[in-house]
Amino acid sequence: MLTLAHYLVLSGIIFAIGMAGVLVRRNLIVMFMSLELMLNAVNINLAAFSNYLQSMTGQIFIVFVMAVAAAEAAVGLALIITMFRNKQTINADEINTMRG
Repeated sequence: MLTLAHYLVLSGIIFAIGMAGVLVRRNLIVMFMSLELMLNAVNINLAAFSNYLQSMTGQIFIVFVMAVAAAEAAVGLALIITMFRNKQTINADEINTMRG
């Protein structure tokens, strides 16, 4: 039987992997995917606490987090594509100015 602690540990591991990806990697696509991992870790926490507390509030927040993640994905990918078209790179170290 899986307990709340198991879900919290899983969520913590996924969040740590996502945070490491954002902090260590310089590729914008990898950083973007790592951010999605961190959002999914939050969703696991919300679902676990929702089930533990027998409340629907956590599941409602999951819907909001998924909507934010979808919007973030659309805007983020559009920005990355535009950045690649202008700079011919998606390395975060080489993109240090917002001027065209």
